[in-house]
Amino acid sequence: MPAVPSSVMEPLWVQFAALVPPVEDNHPLGCHRPRVPDRIVFDKLVQVLVLGASYNKIADSTCSATTIRTRRDEWIAAGVFTALEDLALKAFDQVTGLDLTDVCVDGCITKAPCAGQASGRSPVDRGKQGTKRSVMVEAHGIPLAVVVAGANRHDSPLLAPTLEAGFSRFGFDTPQHITVHLDAGYDSARTRALLDRLGCHYEISRSGTPLQVGVRWVVERTNSWHNRGFKKLAICTERRTSVIGAYIALANTIITIRLLLRTAWTTHRWDTRPQHPYQWR
Repeated sequence: MPAVPSSVMEPLWVQFAALVPPVEDNHPLGCHRPRVPDRIVFDKLVQVLVLGASYNKIADSTCSATTIRTRRDEWIAAGVFTALEDLALKAFDQVTGLDLTDVCVDGCITKAPCAGQASGRSPVDRGKQGTKRSVMVEAHGIPLAVVVAGANRHDSPLLAPTLEAGFSRFGFDTPQHITVHLDAGYDSARTRALLDRLGCHYEISRSGTPLQVGVRWVVERTNSWHNRGFKKLAICTERRTSVIGAYIALANTIITIRLLLRTAWTTHRWDTRPQHPYQWR
């Protein structure tokens, strides 16, 4: 059974291949070892993300662990993963429309047994090394921004960079009235001052009161998708923030495609017209 269904994998790969920069072969004799196809390496990276296995266990006779890491770093340096996530968000915005009138932000703490740049003592795991993801989603649960930090960081200081990344990174036209929904971890005067400065309305659960879910369930669901669908994010074994960000961008792209396909199937399931090509416009 593949790590990701072909209905998601094929459009994902077609667009990813279009973003990969061409490689120039400057070998003087032209007799070097053939380059491993990008599709093979990409499939291995998706397996690492979904299954959470090490590179050595995913490697086989078609592709070594060193090749996977090297090609991964090349694509990160070229900004391929970030561009792929941006295109997925733009495609969803064109087909369904991103609902930015209600956005939710929440933090999620996961294990980081190998420590690294984005790790810290976890307050919920007996002081072991952990990573926190500050996730911002729109009303459908589409992840707009993820900020990675150590597990010992409080949610409140991560709110400003998360909102900034969500509203400014992708260049979408934001609505005039935006309501930010937060849990009791953000219940502070500093948070309210920040949201007032940004011109956002807000609904914050009060500390010491019963849990007020409201519309915040979508961000909890997205955190569950990250942890249950992508083992590499649930147990982060990467040490560099750039690599963690690349895997998060790839996971966000897969989530966006799945929701886009689900919406298209629900809306046009009786449509018998020819299918559109996989390439996103």
